[in-house]
Amino acid sequence: MSNKFKKKFVIIDGNALLHRAFHALPPMTTKDGTLVNAAYGFTSILLKIIKELQPDYLCASFDRKGTTLRAEEFAEYKAQRKKQPDELYAQIPIIENILEAFNIPVIDSEKAGYEADDVIGTVVTKLTKSNPDIINLIVTGDLDALQLVNKNVEVFTLKKGISDTITYGIKTVEDRYGIKPEQLIDYKALRGDPSDNIPGVKGIGEKTATNLIKEFGSLENLYKKFDKADLKDRTKQLLKENKDEAFLSKKLVTIQTDLPTNFKLKDTKIEGINGPAVVKLFTELEFRSLMNKIPTEVEGIKKQGQDTMEFVTLETKTDDKFKYQLINTDDKFDKFLNDLKKQKEFAIDTETTSLDVWQAKLLGISFSWKKDTAFYIAKPTNQWLKQLKPILEDENIKKVGHHLKYDYEILMQHDIYLKGIGFDTLLAAYLLTSGSRNLGLDDLVFAELGYRMKPIEDLIGSKGKNQLTMDKVPVDQVSWYACEDADFTLKLAKELKPRLEKISDIGLLEKLELPIIPVLADMEQQGIKIDKGFLKKLDQEFTKKIKKVKEKIYKLSGAEFNIASPLQLKEILFAKLEIDSKGLKKTKTGISTAAGELEKMKDRHEIIPLISEFREYSKLQNTYTKALSKLTDKNDRIHTSFNQTVTATGRFSSSNPNLQNIPIRTELGREIRKAFVAESGMALMAADYSQIELRTIASLANDDKMIASFKKDEDIHARTAATINKIDISEVTSQQRRAAKEVNFGVIYGLGSTGLAQRTGITRPEAKEFINKYFKLYPKVKNWLDETKQIAARDGFVETLLGRRRYLPDINSGVQMIRAAAERMAINAPIQGTAADLLKMAMIKIHNQLPDISAKSKMLLTVHDELVFEVPKNEVDKVSKFIKNTMENIYTLKVPIKVDVHSANNWGDCK
Repeated sequence: MSNKFKKKFVIIDGNALLHRAFHALPPMTTKDGTLVNAAYGFTSILLKIIKELQPDYLCASFDRKGTTLRAEEFAEYKAQRKKQPDELYAQIPIIENILEAFNIPVIDSEKAGYEADDVIGTVVTKLTKSNPDIINLIVTGDLDALQLVNKNVEVFTLKKGISDTITYGIKTVEDRYGIKPEQLIDYKALRGDPSDNIPGVKGIGEKTATNLIKEFGSLENLYKKFDKADLKDRTKQLLKENKDEAFLSKKLVTIQTDLPTNFKLKDTKIEGINGPAVVKLFTELEFRSLMNKIPTEVEGIKKQGQDTMEFVTLETKTDDKFKYQLINTDDKFDKFLNDLKKQKEFAIDTETTSLDVWQAKLLGISFSWKKDTAFYIAKPTNQWLKQLKPILEDENIKKVGHHLKYDYEILMQHDIYLKGIGFDTLLAAYLLTSGSRNLGLDDLVFAELGYRMKPIEDLIGSKGKNQLTMDKVPVDQVSWYACEDADFTLKLAKELKPRLEKISDIGLLEKLELPIIPVLADMEQQGIKIDKGFLKKLDQEFTKKIKKVKEKIYKLSGAEFNIASPLQLKEILFAKLEIDSKGLKKTKTGISTAAGELEKMKDRHEIIPLISEFREYSKLQNTYTKALSKLTDKNDRIHTSFNQTVTATGRFSSSNPNLQNIPIRTELGREIRKAFVAESGMALMAADYSQIELRTIASLANDDKMIASFKKDEDIHARTAATINKIDISEVTSQQRRAAKEVNFGVIYGLGSTGLAQRTGITRPEAKEFINKYFKLYPKVKNWLDETKQIAARDGFVETLLGRRRYLPDINSGVQMIRAAAERMAINAPIQGTAADLLKMAMIKIHNQLPDISAKSKMLLTVHDELVFEVPKNEVDKVSKFIKNTMENIYTLKVPIKVDVHSANNWGDCK
């Protein structure tokens, strides 16, 4: 019988997949800080196995705690392997719970001291003899299992990561190794296996080991014919001296196939899953994205003749209890409006044709003020909107929403200015988790309430040319979807609000994040004017400069190639030009040519600065000079979107387009900023917090010398350089100031001696000495850094001066690299987060008071620590004084807050 038509038995090497998933995926934590990356990866592989292999029988096996018999026999067995971090082992019980929910048994040996490989070897060997009509598939990331391959046993293994797989049969093994699968034992006995500390015969390499096994068939036969064998003298000597090691190695690498186990084939038959247990477990682990990937096979619903598996949707079957109403007639609207007027709080959500708020058309508005009850007003008429306006603009009626800034901007286009914004579940969840990316309403409802909301793809289809817009979806379907959004937003708010109140973050929500919604909405609506003619000329200049740089690069390399291709670039730099690659990071495709690595090489060859220059011109051209003109409205104004929940520190990000990435300190960046211009009769004004992060760290650390320097209004970098070098501040060189500046700012990001040396051109010992002197100069800064790390390790979070928390689930990780990254975040968050909080406070106050100072002046942009305004030219002085005064006095630090204000016809000249 062909393998294609045989029943399939699959056994999973749990530890091999656990390790692969843990190291392949970045840290992933649940809202309570539990690390689940290995469990997520394991589950992803499990679902892939079920879908692709379509097994009839499925089980798993794990290594168990304790000393193995192999280690007792050979103490060095796997002794070189580092003990994995506790976070990895802590996920084994989670994985076993997942397997239990899927009704997948775990097979164990009834004898101690054996490994999962031995259990797997025993099971497939037994099945091969007792059930020859079953094909056995071993799922593992460990190629030791290849020795078990035969006509009834294949190995399904991971090539890299958790998605790239390959299946080994007899031919695949022979093609790769040149020998039969069962001979891999003898091959490893000679070659050894460094990954497990198997000694083998020292001096025998892969090629020799393969040739010996090809010629003699086995280790025993090799030594049986040893005396008469025609071998090289050195090979013969090595084999003779290491005979004991060879046979010991064979014993160590041989997978046992005759253990007593708890295996029963009938227990492994796929007959269904424990649906409620899976839903509960996936909810707790926040594996929402995997819910729709559970094949119907595990529900026992595989159809006859079915080649590919369908997916089961695990829903909470509670549709009947929902009272969702479509409001689409005057009579229904009048009754709804009468009820709405009685409410003191309700959830609101708008349905539109697009996520682009300035292109979207309003389709309807949903409301909810009672659990399981919601209303959807479809295609609201102007008359209906006029009747809703007083309620939506009533400060005393509290509105709840998810991402209310979007709803605010949609409604403001219909002359409704939402007031009484009481709670935003997006912002609340952001404050509670800070570093999470899973802040969508569907994700949050699933994680917090265990309910799976109707995916929008069910209405409009998957992405692509056939995807619908919401106005093409039947109104009754849109109504249910919209009502569900409002209903569960209200439920989610009731879940999140007490948690925010418990940790006092409700103040940040009510005093900063909610009040700034109208501020950002006004800024986004205003937009900023773009000089298209200037951009076009600048783009032409960039094209000429890129051409010249390319010609220089080609001349130096002696060949024309795609400079933007990392693979071609590596070939030129390291193969053709033979540039020293010492100290450079490695990637899966070889030596890295990322910007940071090019910086390390800048003095190794004159081509390197040219490549960096080419990249900068190309990036700025593609991102700005070619793209910005296409994004303007009919008035040549561009409208970026400011995001409150993207950065973990509380800073804004911007998108469509991203204006945060325009270089601030380079000449090229300033040239691009010149394309942002004022309207006729107006000027652009830029107000920038001066060294706000350093002033913040001086206050947080309470460092006397740093505070004194700021109070004297000294150049802090020159003062630092002067004191460290024991010279007068007037004698400080640009190189000395640059080193001091790098350390001053580098402290915030955990800069070490290697980083300082690379950035300043000084030697590493000089950099190390400079940092040591720096901390002697500012000892309280060093104390604060150490104390902050300790607080983070103790509490699991750090806070800004205003109480914004940054949660750090990895701060006590057993993986040094992960822990170090968390420690850098612990230092950065209070500094950058405090600066972000102060800027938001200033923006809210300016927004509220600026109309009284100058009715025509508008705040347009916020970029890092800078605010950009459009101001009538004849009012520049008074507006400048107001803005400077407001920003500098918004909060009292232990040092003066300083703001630089400049105005010009374009943003680039505001300096």
